[in-house]
Amino acid sequence: MHEFSLNFIRCIRCGSKLELDVFKKESEIEEGILECKSCTLCFPIIKKIPILWDDFSKYISERMMLGGKLYHSVSHDKMKKFLKHSLSNSKRGVDDRTALEERWTKIYQNSQKSKFYSTIKNELNTLSKSKLVLEYGCSIGIITNFLADSNQNVFGIDRSFSAISLAKKTQKDNLDYFVSDLLFDVFGKTKFDLILALNVLELVEPKDLLKHISQQISKGTILLSDPYDFERGKNSVKKPLDESVLRISLEEFGFTIAVKTKTPSFLTWNLKLNPRSTLNYKVDLIIAKK
Repeated sequence: MHEFSLNFIRCIRCGSKLELDVFKKESEIEEGILECKSCTLCFPIIKKIPILWDDFSKYISERMMLGGKLYHSVSHDKMKKFLKHSLSNSKRGVDDRTALEERWTKIYQNSQKSKFYSTIKNELNTLSKSKLVLEYGCSIGIITNFLADSNQNVFGIDRSFSAISLAKKTQKDNLDYFVSDLLFDVFGKTKFDLILALNVLELVEPKDLLKHISQQISKGTILLSDPYDFERGKNSVKKPLDESVLRISLEEFGFTIAVKTKTPSFLTWNLKLNPRSTLNYKVDLIIAKK
């Protein structure tokens, strides 16, 4: 984690500033604890990645294999103690998401040349440069990394430690990543100039995410895309929406949809599942402004 990120991130429970206890640092903070003195919540930084979860033991309960790997990867006694305590409080018998998240990390890595990403990059090149940019569901950082080349400060959020670990391999002084839920208040009252949420509406309640994003933009741009494959997130979404309802919802939140994206689009997004299988989506793109 870069130290400059402390100027932006907040406690996801109470919104207070976080204090940093560094255990290991080189070019970035590699190991340490972020602590909220107001509500005593602690967030570990492991392998340069802050895990901003309201209940870290719960996060690990769903990823016990990851928990073991993290424990063996850290070097400082305080971090080992923190992880040991978290693992001891984890619930057994919960489905482990570690292998699934590692598999999808490889799928995104093998799909980086999909035309979808070049289309998104071309659209981003038409926008004004921004001081603060945030991407929800950034995965391995394909777009986040691109944005860091031309914008001042760029952040990416994803639930997958595996995906963020790969994203962090590309190091830039103005780019940082966090493992967190998409609906957590990671940045408090910070307002962004540009927010992206690409193909994540099946993984989080869509209207809740739109409301969350709307509160983070007072004057700026939102770029959304989605294939509306709600079977993909059948355990995550109770109220799916389609291309029409999505546009209506954005307008209700005060956004004006760009003329060129008022009509639903069908961009090709190819995901290489393995050498013999490819998943082909047709993705809708919306650009809107406040």
